[in-house]
Amino acid sequence: MELFHLFSAILAISALFAYINQKFIKLPGAIGLLLAGLLLSLVVQGLGAVSPEFEAIVEKRLSELDFSEFLLEFLLSFLLFAGALHTDLERLRESKWPIMVFATVGVLISTAVTGTLFYYLLQLLNYPIDYIYCLLFGALISPTDPIAVLGILKRAKIPKSLEVSITGESLFNDGVGVVIFISIFQIAQRGLGNVEGGFIAELFLKEVGGGIGLGLLIGYIAYHFMRRIDHYQTEVLISLAVVMGGYSLAQIFHFSGPLAMVAAGLLIGNQGTQFAMSKQTADYLTKFWEMVDEIFNAVLFVLIGLELMVVQFKWEYAVTGVITTGIVLLVRYIALAVPSYTLGLHRTFAPGALSIMTWGGLRGGISIALALSLTPDMYRNEIVAITYTVVLLSLVVQGLTIESFIKRVSDRVRV
Repeated sequence: MELFHLFSAILAISALFAYINQKFIKLPGAIGLLLAGLLLSLVVQGLGAVSPEFEAIVEKRLSELDFSEFLLEFLLSFLLFAGALHTDLERLRESKWPIMVFATVGVLISTAVTGTLFYYLLQLLNYPIDYIYCLLFGALISPTDPIAVLGILKRAKIPKSLEVSITGESLFNDGVGVVIFISIFQIAQRGLGNVEGGFIAELFLKEVGGGIGLGLLIGYIAYHFMRRIDHYQTEVLISLAVVMGGYSLAQIFHFSGPLAMVAAGLLIGNQGTQFAMSKQTADYLTKFWEMVDEIFNAVLFVLIGLELMVVQFKWEYAVTGVITTGIVLLVRYIALAVPSYTLGLHRTFAPGALSIMTWGGLRGGISIALALSLTPDMYRNEIVAITYTVVLLSLVVQGLTIESFIKRVSDRVRV
């Protein structure tokens, strides 16, 4: 019951902030709610100077809601399915090779280079962390967050082909990034000498291949049943069963739940809406998932703002986070450019596309959730604080300037 009350309070706060933002401030929804959550955190901390008991109660309630578990085991399944459901598969096929390469090779490059530069940065700042934990940081910060990307790019005036490339990559590199994170986490826990290369390869193939295969299987079963009826209430219920049942099965079999949801969402959102549903049912289904997407996005971004209260900040962490944000952006460009020019993928892009994809590659709640899943002996407090700083700067600075950045790049290309 306590969890119900807490979730109810967060939902009520999200609704109030969403109204204020739409009525008066008119920022992109995700960023407006994030800033509102941050402001509320600061207000509560300010009130804590007058009433420490009040601040302690709020922090205790927030701690009871495990952000990492709440996002990775509940919200993520709904948000990824909703995002994939509204993605045009035909346009995605046109960019399949860049998306595949960026979501695998790009994430691996980014993990290794970011982790290495982060290690030397901390050495330079006289705050050393073991290299394996720096690689863990590289793994959790490398994938672009599909929730943040999809939420903010909706309002950005970006060429459709480029939007599909960015959103498609973010949908898949999220699942791959989580698998890489789990692999490095296992090495950090067991020690490099106790983990064989075959184990990592098997884990990667099982998570990625199993996740995509399970998603397609469950999506096809749902498609099979949807074709035989025309009752939108039942078909919406089937789609909910796909998300909740499919994600649970993925966890039981240790497959990638995020990739399973992306695969199922793409199948139902394209084949399902075209061949298994009437226009009325397809309309109800897509609108239902649009609402789910909006509601859970609102809750998520308010929660990211409120998490400021439970993150242990020191000024050294904030400074390190600011410098690391620059490193993450630089490495993001390198991770896109190296495979693009090596494999000749850049020939299929419009001029300036790599720069736009770099600036549009936002980090979000998934990075924070993965950082929070670290154990205390893995420098959890330091990595969480630095990750939080990088995510905030990514969402606020990149998110608010993406439209003007695209315009500047486009104008420069035309000259």
